[in-house]
Amino acid sequence: MKVREKGIIVGNLPTGRKNCITDVADVMVGHVTLDYPLDESRETYACTGVTSILPHKGNLFKEKVTAASYVINGFGKTTGLVQLNELGVLESPILLTNTFAVPPVTQGVLQFMLEENHEIGETTGTINIVVGECNDSYLNSIRLFPVKPEHAIEAIKNASEEQAIEGAVGAGKGMVCFGYKGGIGSSSRIVEEYTVGCLVLSNFGKKEELRAFRYSQARGLSETSDGSIIIVLATDAPLSDRQLQRLAKRCGIGLGRTGSHFSHGSGDIVIAFSTAHKIAHFSDAKIETRSQFREDHPIMNQLFTAAAEAAEEAILNSLSQAKTTKGRSGRVVHQIEFHKEE
Repeated sequence: MKVREKGIIVGNLPTGRKNCITDVADVMVGHVTLDYPLDESRETYACTGVTSILPHKGNLFKEKVTAASYVINGFGKTTGLVQLNELGVLESPILLTNTFAVPPVTQGVLQFMLEENHEIGETTGTINIVVGECNDSYLNSIRLFPVKPEHAIEAIKNASEEQAIEGAVGAGKGMVCFGYKGGIGSSSRIVEEYTVGCLVLSNFGKKEELRAFRYSQARGLSETSDGSIIIVLATDAPLSDRQLQRLAKRCGIGLGRTGSHFSHGSGDIVIAFSTAHKIAHFSDAKIETRSQFREDHPIMNQLFTAAAEAAEEAILNSLSQAKTTKGRSGRVVHQIEFHKEE
């Protein structure tokens, strides 16, 4: 159940119909969830997964989208962000997983994209794969590498424009947020005729740090690691890569409002893209033209507000949607119980 159904309203802007990143037209989300023992004693356990975010249904390498990233705190192991920021374009799906699964997931995405694009590495250049991670080792036997390249391919093929499943699913299966079960959360905001959508992989904070809303404080973990969060921001507003980075920075406001202080060992990373323009990989044109908002137009402040609100609500939804989860060595992380506002 999303927090709005509990009477918890974040911000003032209206949400999209699904209150999800897939409210941005053509954006798709897919999951693969691994949830099974790795030995008869159940001491080792696969409690992990993969989540994919696709900017559109077409060929992402041949029709790139404008993109940027922003690192709030850099204790993370992502791939592809250096080139993403250098060129300002995204040319692959965005994949989320656990820390040690970044290499096999990158390989899986690469295999999928090479199959779709026989020119890569032959008659044209290479491809930039974007993968983000959080550490799910409290519940998942991360050292045994349960995630394989084929799981990444499956997550891409599972992608849909339907409302994304949230909570302890996909990459969020083994994540812990504020001492409670976290994982995948999503939300969206409408600004005039444009949509801003956010999806998070939440895995940070202690239960004492969660602020603002009424909830049961029983059974939350008191001692957890600093943790991390990956925030993916999508919009159909016509923005340049520099403007997208400005938008991405405002997600940190929403993150802070939940109680995070961007701790020393936390990888707090935002990846933002706009679907307003598709940039052809193959072109003989010397000049290309794209439209974008003026920096001083009032809509920019509304978009900043939308990014902050959507990020905050997506984090709360990652908590409210997640169910109590059992993992390795008999460990259990309980779901949070939000109370309806009076």
